[in-house]
Amino acid sequence: MKESFKPGTLLYPLPVVMVSCGTMEGEKNIITVAWTGTINSDPPMCYISVRKSRHSHSIISQTKEFVINLVTEDLAYATDWCGVRSGKDYDKFREMKLTPVAGQVVKAPLIEESPLSLECKVVEVKELGSHDMFIAEVVAVDAEDSLIDKTTGQFQLNHAHPVAYSHGKYFKLGEKLGSFGYSVKKKARKK
Repeated sequence: MKESFKPGTLLYPLPVVMVSCGTMEGEKNIITVAWTGTINSDPPMCYISVRKSRHSHSIISQTKEFVINLVTEDLAYATDWCGVRSGKDYDKFREMKLTPVAGQVVKAPLIEESPLSLECKVVEVKELGSHDMFIAEVVAVDAEDSLIDKTTGQFQLNHAHPVAYSHGKYFKLGEKLGSFGYSVKKKARKK
């Protein structure tokens, strides 16, 4: 038996990310976002949704750039802190001892401590009510080289210990259940 709820955003768990914005030389900020995701493969595109009242909203609206920085267990405290404090009042990089570094393409800083950073350029803004959705093309990817398998060249995200967000709480990810296509993969015959 299922119980009815009023309409809401109960699609969990979600990735939680720190979005950095601004410029290396000027004002820069970090906002914690769980309303984020992939929306296209070719060209690679993703989105973040941000309340109009947030300090980062005006920065991203002006620069049309941002960086999505993956959150790990080691960054969980800084992620939460950056989500409950305003960049109007704090230099979040300094307060959380995070290192802003220049990206390959965008002027917005990357967070060096994050193992994966997606450099994004805004291509469209959709006003949705409580949030504006910044739809962006991923123009560069910066990955921690120690997490790249030297044999296959694949990024091993599981070794970074990423964090998920669910109903106001942060969680570690669990064990691998399978790989894409495992449900239809032919099993080898035993001889």
